[in-house]
Parts: sequence; structure tokens; C-alpha cells
Amino acid sequence: MDKLFAIAGGVSALLGVIAGAFGAHGLRDRLPPEMLEVFETAVRYQMYHAFGLLFAAWAVTRWPESIPPAAGWSFIAGTVLFSGSLYVLSLTGVRWLGAVTPLGGVAFIIGWLLLVYGIYRA
Repeated sequence: MDKLFAIAGGVSALLGVIAGAFGAHGLRDRLPPEMLEVFETAVRYQMYHAFGLLFAAWAVTRWPESIPPAAGWSFIAGTVLFSGSLYVLSLTGVRWLGAVTPLGGVAFIIGWLLLVYGIYRA
């Protein structure tokens, strides 16, 4: 599980850097400023939680039978739901995806709570 979360965190950070560069250089003249801001929010939260996944990978090596694996899965779900919905929203303008974004935010919050609680309990 630790290897899975470490790889997922590294790939997520890699894709976050690529998306950030794409947004800064490829989308600046193509998206309205408010949609570019939405895209940048997606990148920012993806990067934060890539590091969260790396931290969860480390925690799993220390406490494999505890709660940190659930935190890693929450970070993955949050990235897909939160950042993924914002990427699609900013690129397509499909507004109903904004209803999905808070679910990803909740997954991020749950992930951090699980990580902290799992380490505390260990």
C-alpha cells in the first residue's frame, strides 16, 4: 500500500506540474480569467494532496495496520472529485460539475482527519 500511495503521490505531483504549466502557458489566452482561476485552484489542491499522498505513504510504512491507508484513499478520491471536476468545469464550462467539487473537498478533509487520528492512535 505504501508503494501505491508513493507512486500515486509522485504521479499526481508530476501531472500537477504539467497542468500548471499548461494553464500558465497554454490557457492564459484561451480561458476567461475566472475559468483560469478555477483551473489554477484545481492545480493547487492537486499539488497539496500529492504531498499528502506521499505523507500517507510514509505513515503506512510506520503504521500499516492503522488508519493511514484510508487517508491515502481519501486523498486519491478527493483529487479525482475536487481537482478533476474543476479541470473539466474550467475547460468545458459545464456548470453542474461544480456540484461534484464539494464532495472532493469533503474527501480531502476526511483524509487529513484520518491521517492525524491514525498517527495519534498508533
